[in-house]
Formats: sequence, structure tokens, C-alpha cells
Amino acid sequence: MPAEKPKNSSPKDASAKSGSEAKSTPACPICGQPRELAYRPFCSKRCADIDLNRWLTGQYAIPVEEEEPDDMENLMPGTTPGRDSSGQLN
Repeated sequence: MPAEKPKNSSPKDASAKSGSEAKSTPACPICGQPRELAYRPFCSKRCADIDLNRWLTGQYAIPVEEEEPDDMENLMPGTTPGRDSSGQLN
């Protein structure tokens, strides 16, 4: 009698590779397919373009910490650091 295949096996289990093989090809951050050297870190031009579009449309953003006001903002209008109100160096 032939051995039966497990009924609960998923496609992920069927395509599982050994630990060293699975780690050698990182996945594309957009679609999860194996990366291509020509489009690194993506798998294709399509995924690279999707990522670029996300940056250009503001979907990705780098957080910026607000800085405290500099002394430049606290100066009286019309004055320059290192100069008095007549424009002479201090």
C-alpha cells in the first residue's frame, strides 16, 4: 500500500529548504520573492519602482526630532550675530 501524503501540509512546508539554503537568498521587501542581484534589494524593476513611488509620495518618512530654537531666533529683528545695530563688528 502506498504511503499517504499528510492532509494538513501547506505550500510553505512543501517549499521549505534547509536552513542554510533559506538564509542564502533574502526575500524582496515588497513581495517576498527571492532577490535579484541586478535589482538588489528587490526582485525586479517593478518592486524597485513600487518602493521608489512610496518614497516619492510620502508613504515612507524618516522621523525628525524637533530642535529647540537657536539663539538666532531670539535676536532682535535687524541685528546680526557679532555686529551691533549700526552693522559694526562687536
